[in-house]
Amino acid sequence: MSVEREDGYTPSNVRVSAGSVPTLRMAIGPRDNGIMSTLIHNATIDTLLNRRSIRKFKPDPIDDDTVATLETVAQHAASSQFLNDWSAIRITDPAVKQKMAEFGHQPYIATAPLLYVFVLDEHRNAAVAASKGVDTDSDTFTLNASYRFAQAQNDAVLALHAMETAAYSLGLGCVILGSLLNDVRGLIDVLQLPKYTYPVLGLAIGKPDQEPALKPRMPRSMQFFENAYPADDEATLAPLAAFDEAVHQYYDLRNTDRPVDAFSDQIAKNATADMAGHAMAAPVRDQGFRLDR
Repeated sequence: MSVEREDGYTPSNVRVSAGSVPTLRMAIGPRDNGIMSTLIHNATIDTLLNRRSIRKFKPDPIDDDTVATLETVAQHAASSQFLNDWSAIRITDPAVKQKMAEFGHQPYIATAPLLYVFVLDEHRNAAVAASKGVDTDSDTFTLNASYRFAQAQNDAVLALHAMETAAYSLGLGCVILGSLLNDVRGLIDVLQLPKYTYPVLGLAIGKPDQEPALKPRMPRSMQFFENAYPADDEATLAPLAAFDEAVHQYYDLRNTDRPVDAFSDQIAKNATADMAGHAMAAPVRDQGFRLDR
């Protein structure tokens, strides 16, 4: 079995023991300070390790059974306190798809055979509570509090990720669309989102019509810590130069004529980016949420 990766992994051999799943021996190199590690190899892990964003899809429609499978998988994701406080809107109207593409400034969004917008949703729960006699306009109503907003957002992301992973496992390709939040008010208006809902992320799904390279991943030592966050920034950033070089060697299919900027350069650029158009406080408040409590 031959495996090539472009994210710092250098496979050396595969070991298979009787009665066990195969394990993939990978020399991690700079990602793990040169220490050889053994990764367990199975279909699920391979699906996750080979995840990449797909932005060009074949025009083939996604059949009903696949749609039902993906949506049911999403429903099986973890949910805080079992409140089921998320929903997903499947976009099938070409005109609405085009609006999503305009919000995201990405024309390919309109070509996705399957397109969802996941929203955190306390509107449905507010209606349930009201049916049980709860006054949802009183100060005792807390489904609109900051904690619930954050947990509902988490639940929506977990559901989206479950759907995305299931789609990859079926040979489909996906891209997560944070870009839809470029115009939150417009998105809320087009999707007719009621009080106590808020858009979280979009997900485009289809049969891949491109094969992008695997994007490099940060060394584990920079992202996984033990017991507490490290106090020594210099030590944490020690592998940064090697990671910068790996990222700089990566070519994104969206701009194939030049390598990607080094990771540290991307961070520096984003650290001073104008975020005025992405401010959340006002639209969150307009949707009925109280982030001050």
